[in-house]
Amino acid sequence: MSESDELRGRVRQLRAKAKDLKGEAERAADPKERRRLEDKARMLESESEQVSGMASGDIYPME
Repeated sequence: MSESDELRGRVRQLRAKAKDLKGEAERAADPKERRRLEDKARMLESESEQVSGMASGDIYPME
């Protein structure tokens, strides 16, 4: 498996986890827990965008 294939797999995992967290947030009764889950989902979405950029060669990670 190439590095770009691994990165694309990682992007899929991050996006799936973010989607799961959004669903959990929608069902959360506690506002603080909802906020925590929403924040974590946003963080994972941001990370997936960064990884996606690296996979396509658009972004070079800082060394």
